[in-house]
Amino acid sequence: MNNYNNPIIDRLPRHLKQYIVAQHYEHYTAVDHAVWRYVMRQNYSYLKDVAYYPYIPGLKKAGLTIERIPDLQTMNDHLRKIGWGAVTVNGFIPSQAFMEFQAYRVLIIAADIRQIQHIEYTPAPDIIHESAGHAPIIGEPEYAAYLQFTGEVGTKAMRSKKDQELFEAIRRLAVLKELAGTAEKEIQKAEAELASIQQNMGAPSEMALLARLHWWTVEYGLIGTLEQYKIYGAGLLSSIGESVTCMGPGVKKIPYTIEAVNYPYDITKPQPQLFVTPDFKNLVQVLDTFADRLSYRRGGTYGLQMAIGCGLLCTVVYSSGLQVSGIFIETDIGRGTYVVTTGPTALAFEDRQLEGHGKKEHPQGFGSPVGILRDYDLPLEDFTTDDLKNAGIETGKQAALLFRNGLQVHGLVEEILVKNGKIILIRFSGCTVIDNITARQLFQPEWGIYDMAVGAAIVSVFSGAADKEAYEEVTIVPREMPRSVYDDKTKALHELYRQVRETRENGAYSIQLDQIAAMLETTYPDDWLCLLEILEILKDRNEAPLLQERIIQNLTRLQHRKPELKKLIDDGLHTLMQIDILPGINPAQ
Repeated sequence: MNNYNNPIIDRLPRHLKQYIVAQHYEHYTAVDHAVWRYVMRQNYSYLKDVAYYPYIPGLKKAGLTIERIPDLQTMNDHLRKIGWGAVTVNGFIPSQAFMEFQAYRVLIIAADIRQIQHIEYTPAPDIIHESAGHAPIIGEPEYAAYLQFTGEVGTKAMRSKKDQELFEAIRRLAVLKELAGTAEKEIQKAEAELASIQQNMGAPSEMALLARLHWWTVEYGLIGTLEQYKIYGAGLLSSIGESVTCMGPGVKKIPYTIEAVNYPYDITKPQPQLFVTPDFKNLVQVLDTFADRLSYRRGGTYGLQMAIGCGLLCTVVYSSGLQVSGIFIETDIGRGTYVVTTGPTALAFEDRQLEGHGKKEHPQGFGSPVGILRDYDLPLEDFTTDDLKNAGIETGKQAALLFRNGLQVHGLVEEILVKNGKIILIRFSGCTVIDNITARQLFQPEWGIYDMAVGAAIVSVFSGAADKEAYEEVTIVPREMPRSVYDDKTKALHELYRQVRETRENGAYSIQLDQIAAMLETTYPDDWLCLLEILEILKDRNEAPLLQERIIQNLTRLQHRKPELKKLIDDGLHTLMQIDILPGINPAQ
């Protein structure tokens, strides 16, 4: 794996590094670079007036230029100076992994770039959205802090199996839409599958609710007042269509508060409303308020029920600091007084697996009481050596523990494990665990060693394992995005784009542009972007006025024949009239 000489990337844990792929810069075609140039020229021309003020300087800080698709080494050379990094992944990755990358201050960049047919907007992550959208504002300290905080919360937020189904459906549709030559029938089928899942999601999970806040801020956020606002959301900054329409009265503007969590979104459509925050501090305050509602801060019976309901790997944290990672199941106790997992379970402390307490030692599950001993006000985790002796809990001796909730543990004490002055685990042999209220036997001596977690309460419940590395938490990593297969005619068009690009970059003689323009007119009458690229060169060099006029006439005829291209062509022509795009930025850098 390439770390781009960036220590931020070096520090990533193994379970995140599994998502990182090579950028394969050589796979970008000349058309891809032309798409990048078009979008960036539009952004430079338009966003300087409507984007939040650090955006334009941020482009340079992130190592981005008009001329070519960014390479990850250049981006990392710039981003590491402000304590961030960037890596390439295959399009959509699971939301929890996405959030955890943010928590580690690493931007994930989808290696692919949108097709020319989706030049204004694509629902699939692409390098325009991820780099030109997210990277430029990272240099703003308060925003960067919010982004990292979002990642930290997202790493803990509970998700559901429905979230996973939705992720797979969205990714499948996005891949089909961006794959050249996909049959419309296949796209329609994927759309129907996605719609069916969306209609049967049930109550949104914690992660789904957090995703809404992330969408209305990081992706589609506005900053300022309801009367005067600027764009800072990456989804808007990378969409040359919606960045214009969102500023008009047709899109409702709402003050950003915790109520934004009640607004779902559709990534395939323009947003009917947007939220305006007065500053980035407000984003942190809203997120902090939201985090107080989540299981990782609430714990208790609420957190346990969330873990049981999701049916996925979760971690329960006792008040002693002991962490139990596994798949939690319901018991007939129903009082949140006995924690039970099924299947491989691991115990940890401070996110590090305890020696001898991994999945191999607890392959079938784990069960343990939660609560305070009946005759004591002091929680067991806070007992001193004398307290333990007075309670009859000593290594090598029989002990009987009766909890206030009616649970009784009786057996030979083999070991008392203490961490940071807290008793976190007591190991018994020949142990019996009984619920005196229901008379149910929860553990029997013949089952072997009984490891009893110690803790008066459950203080936190969060998604995933405590020690992800030791647990070997390897999810299903999205396979490499399939690459479009082009026919010979399309490859020949790519070659024309390459020749135009070479002419511009190397200062080659412009007369061949007349021949390329003629070939485009006869063989590729629907192509508009290469004509704009030729026109740009001619205008910059103040050459061939007759050819310039002919190209403009051809583009005008194309607008009449294909009205869906009118805005794209108009915007391209308008930008070409503004040769001084931005002071201090060389388009050919």
